[in-house]
Amino acid sequence: MTATVVKPVSIKLDLETRARIDCLASARRRTAHWMMREAILQYVSREEKRESFRQDTLKAWEEFQQAGLHASSDDVEAWLSSWGTESELPVPVCQP
Repeated sequence: MTATVVKPVSIKLDLETRARIDCLASARRRTAHWMMREAILQYVSREEKRESFRQDTLKAWEEFQQAGLHASSDDVEAWLSSWGTESELPVPVCQP
């Protein structure tokens, strides 16, 4: 089993925010440290997903600029509207 390296970090919070964290921690029967650590972990996870989505978008834009392939908004809208129906349409074909 590998030991996880933990390094202390300090953060400056205004009194109101710290009081809110303490109050919520008390209500949840957790420590303020746990609450802050959990909030940071959730934030980092969410932002990593957001950055991944942004990178995928940039890659798709570059591919579009090179190839010019696209599906029309009408085709995509018709396809999406058909989802979950008995007459679900196939994925629109990309065209130059």
